[in-house]
Parts: sequence; structure tokens; C-alpha cells
Amino acid sequence: MDIKSDIFKYGKTIFSTKGFKKTNIKEIAQSAGIGVGTFYNYYTSKEQLFLEIYIQENENFKKRLIESIDLDQEPVKVMNQLIMKNIEAIETNPILKEWYSQDFYKELEQYYRNEGSKNIDSFRDFYMDLFKNWKAQGKIREDIDDDLLPVFFDSLVYIDTHKDEIGVQHFPKIIQYLAEFIMQGLTNHHK
Repeated sequence: MDIKSDIFKYGKTIFSTKGFKKTNIKEIAQSAGIGVGTFYNYYTSKEQLFLEIYIQENENFKKRLIESIDLDQEPVKVMNQLIMKNIEAIETNPILKEWYSQDFYKELEQYYRNEGSKNIDSFRDFYMDLFKNWKAQGKIREDIDDDLLPVFFDSLVYIDTHKDEIGVQHFPKIIQYLAEFIMQGLTNHHK
């Protein structure tokens, strides 16, 4: 029996049902058939366990997201779908929902600010390639440096991890609008 993966599995189920705040370690330990002390041999806190679950869930979602989108559409449409499906996932998936929930988003933001660059790499590679291809096909303004293209969307991630300073009530609306404005600007062919 792999205790760590049991804790992970039962933790995920309970977090999915009750949310981060209402879930407690005792309950997770009981479901996994272990004592609370044993839980602490594997995870230092409920936060640490949730973070691992969140990261895995987010990675899996991003993979499915990339596979689900028709990349031959116009760039504005592709980006719009990426953003909309992302927001939809956050609203419908109880784990991902914590990204905009008062209870835990500060910890998530902190993590993604410190470590995030490592974790969004696969997704970043994906949209860097996307931009390169679009530029090669003449779908994106030529006067914008290749190095700069992905930075527009890195900036959105940065904005998304500063919800507090900007005002949580403006999310995710502000991200949708900014993504739309960026894409309109990038695909606008004025010389």
C-alpha cells in the first residue's frame, strides 16, 4: 500500500467535495485509514497537500486544454477559447476554483510567483510556438520582437497573481478583456 498516494487520492476527493477551507487533516487521515500523525510523515500541512493536488490538476487541465483547441482558427479566436476554457475550468472544477477563492489563493499565488515559472513552462512553450507559427504565417504584426510575443501573456499571468492589489472582484473579467485587447493589437496589421 502506498500511503502517500492514498493521502493524495483521498485528499483530492475531499477537497473536491468540501473545498479547501472545510476540509481537515483528520478527515483525510481517516479516509486513508491512517492516523493524523502518519499524515504528517508525508505532508507538513493541509496546505502542502492541497498545493500538490492543485499543481497536478492544473497541469492535467492544461494538457487537455491544448488538445481540445483547433489551432488553425484565427489567432484571436484561439486565444479567446484558451482564456474562456481556462475560466470555465476554474468555475467548474472545485480544486481549480481555489485560484479565485479567498481561502487559499494567496498561498497559490505565492507559490506560482516563486516556483511558477518552472510549472508553466510546458504551457509557455506551447504558446511561444503558437506565436512563432502565427508570425511566420503573417497572422501577427511583424514589427514586434519574437522575444516580446510570449511576454504579453506572461504579463497576464503576473497580473493574475496580483489579484489583491488590483481588486479580486475584477477577476476573471479583467484577464478576458486584456487578452482580447492584446490579441487585437497583435493581429492588427497597420504598418
